[in-house]
Amino acid sequence: MASAKKPRQLLEFALIFAAIYLLSQFALKTFFPERFGGEPALPVLSIHAVDATVKGGHHPLLTLKNGTTKDLTLANRCPMPPVDVYFAATGEPDMTKEPLKTEETALPCAPLTIVPTGESMQIDLAPWKYSLFGAFGNYAVRLPLTEKSADQPDVVAKFSIHEAGVFTQIFRTFITKPFLNFLIFIASLLPDHSLGIAIIILTIVVKLILFFPTQHALQGQKEMQKLQPKLDELKKRYGDDPKKMQEETMKLWKEHKVNPFQSCLPMLVQFPVLIGLFYVIRDGSVLALSQHLIYGFYSHLSWTFGTQFLWLDLLKPDIYVMPAALVILQFLQMKLTFTLNDRKKAKEKVVDVGDKKKEPMSPQKMQQNIMLYGLPIMIGVFAFQFPAAVSLYWGVSTLFGIGQQLVVNRKTT
Repeated sequence: MASAKKPRQLLEFALIFAAIYLLSQFALKTFFPERFGGEPALPVLSIHAVDATVKGGHHPLLTLKNGTTKDLTLANRCPMPPVDVYFAATGEPDMTKEPLKTEETALPCAPLTIVPTGESMQIDLAPWKYSLFGAFGNYAVRLPLTEKSADQPDVVAKFSIHEAGVFTQIFRTFITKPFLNFLIFIASLLPDHSLGIAIIILTIVVKLILFFPTQHALQGQKEMQKLQPKLDELKKRYGDDPKKMQEETMKLWKEHKVNPFQSCLPMLVQFPVLIGLFYVIRDGSVLALSQHLIYGFYSHLSWTFGTQFLWLDLLKPDIYVMPAALVILQFLQMKLTFTLNDRKKAKEKVVDVGDKKKEPMSPQKMQQNIMLYGLPIMIGVFAFQFPAAVSLYWGVSTLFGIGQQLVVNRKTT
């Protein structure tokens, strides 16, 4: 009897659940049609901001979707944007007033003409970044329509522009701005103002500035590798006493004047530089849109970066050569990093001819293999997504690091 009741109970539960779900959906669509009403019954035009909140220094992007059955033809409004712009420092913008006006554009105005039926088109408001969207506050934009059906609501999008956070401002002040302006300085001396050559020079300058700290860190890393056999002995001796193990480990490091954290310095220093360069390429490669990042004495440049370098378009990812090249270079650098330790272990290893059973991999060796193979793959994946300019920086930096590692290995062998 009990087994016969179970299917019936499950069926009752399913029916009750379905009834509650259908009733809740009906109630939501009835009382909150704007939010839960689904797609509009009639085909309409719609527009929305890609980002509802835009960080200061960036510019808004809109997406216009033509959901009607006809192609949408837009009037050429240049030098005005294709949408009417309304602004309020606080509160909602008053769209009954006159929209903002300007004839100034940071970039040439490219008019939208036709949006085919069923398709979407992005409206880039970058040309009006400073003339219309330079103030912090709330914005509303409306697409002006010459012909509008009774069923077509106003084509409106809203967004806000806010001041960048403290961390972003600090990062821009000490990383992004110096990098961009140094690139401008180098490019101003080069034929065609090549961004690629400027990045190579910037990379070498950064590596030279960090040469001695990095050298010290690499030597410390080698000293740590030399101490590994003694650390293994401590693990065997005090493995059951974590407190004693920690005390003896600290004593060993102090005795040999080794700081285990200094080996992380090269990578820790690299990442702010890498992130800074990424933002320079993303936000600063178009100089006309980078006035907030350019020092005053460069504010009236009459040229822009040459972004073609060899086969690379430096503003776009290179999916053919750079990922593979970076994987190989990063692997070589990591291999050189672990070379001394591997050689030492090979010399100390006692081969028992009678027992050919393979020893289990130690946690340290496992971690080393993860770094040896995992980091290059991760860098290669990033190269598929980052602009080629960032990959160029990383490749040159890694080549420099390989040379530096060879010097350290030669000194310590």
